[in-house]
Amino acid sequence: MFDFLLRPIRRRFGRDKAFYAAIDDMFGFIPNNIELYKLALIHKSASVELDDGRHINNERLEFLGDAVIESVTSDYIFIEFPDRDEGFMTQLRSKMVSRQSLNRIASVIGLDKHVISHAQGHHGQKHIYGDAFEAMMGAIYLDQGYDFVNRLLINDIFGRYMSLDEVLQSETDFKSRLIEWCQKNHYTVEFRTDNGHGAHASPQVFHSTVYVDGIAVGHGMGDSKKEAEQHAAFSVSQISTTTLGDEASAQLLDRIDRLAN
Repeated sequence: MFDFLLRPIRRRFGRDKAFYAAIDDMFGFIPNNIELYKLALIHKSASVELDDGRHINNERLEFLGDAVIESVTSDYIFIEFPDRDEGFMTQLRSKMVSRQSLNRIASVIGLDKHVISHAQGHHGQKHIYGDAFEAMMGAIYLDQGYDFVNRLLINDIFGRYMSLDEVLQSETDFKSRLIEWCQKNHYTVEFRTDNGHGAHASPQVFHSTVYVDGIAVGHGMGDSKKEAEQHAAFSVSQISTTTLGDEASAQLLDRIDRLAN
């Protein structure tokens, strides 16, 4: 009741009227604590230094939002698919909350236009918008409560911007698929991953090589060890078998190549 009455006032008057309007346009409500939402849009590359020397950005809200999104998504899948097992639900949740999915949603709703970042030419820049979306969900949770963010995600975000049929048909967890295939066919698989720029480098970029039966068959890089290994597993399906002289190795790669198909 009161939010409905205050909405036009907050949208049209005051120093933050443009920001109130932007949140209302993207999510359909007017915030109580507008400062939370401002913080959610500050990438760590544009951190604000406080008088006491501390630097603030959206990383803490991103951490919280990630947990909230995963909780809401788990609840949604549990209700939507009452007859499916844990493995199915885990894989579907992974796809729904993947960086690719969240980046796409952030762009569709226009959140990407409001993110404050100084990162340029950085390998992890492609995740900035998905990270900001997570931070926004953290801000909404603190400002409006769990039930509110639950309804917002399920009814407005997932309902309008995500097709479960398309998500179910997509493949994002190439590492698990590769490991399962190797176990089924009695091959050994190993991922060797390190930080290619040194332990104290900023930003960190991880490099991963995947070995099947001791043969290096794929490479990948990413902001985290997990991402680098996913890219390495995906690259296995993209390697031409003609690059290997050994016929047995070529046959192995040919079979692994079908993983992504």
